Amino acid sequence: MIVQALLDHVGRLPKGIPCPCGYYGDVKRDCRCSTRQIENYRQKISGPLLDRIDLHVEVPLVDFRELSSDTNIGEKSETIRKRVVAARGIQIERFRKFSNSTNLAMGSRQVRQHCKLTPEANGYLEHAMEEMNFSARAHDRILKVARTLADLAGAIDIRPNDILEAIQYRSLDRKLFS
Repeated sequence: MIVQALLDHVGRLPKGIPCPCGYYGDVKRDCRCSTRQIENYRQKISGPLLDRIDLHVEVPLVDFRELSSDTNIGEKSETIRKRVVAARGIQIERFRKFSNSTNLAMGSRQVRQHCKLTPEANGYLEHAMEEMNFSARAHDRILKVARTLADLAGAIDIRPNDILEAIQYRSLDRKLFS
């Protein structure tokens, strides 16, 4: 249900391929591309397009033995589901008087109202904005993701770690495309 709602909202999700051969950064296969080929390839993806993607997450290759192992070292789906349902409840309550019902749909005024930061968290965001040259759009998206991370943790306020994690989710485009 949640995944379908995401897909309904954003449509097709872009697949990030780091270079023409697709193996740049792969731990098992060697990239065959020259530095120039990689730079040219990455310049085809526009900054404004990347700004419209909230989460940039690198997903490494998973070894077959890990996939087929009986050992489940990850968090159980039911535990995650409970946390997501609780966070959605928080958002529904937060926006009960508004036409939107999610952090994603917040306008600028709502971002300012619901995404207040501590001085420490604000310092982290300011530093990231200056050092990583994030756009104004990326600034608001970082705040929305941080608000969601705080909701998932059941926190009333956005914590410094929420801002740091949200910045990390915006960092892939700066690492790959700068």
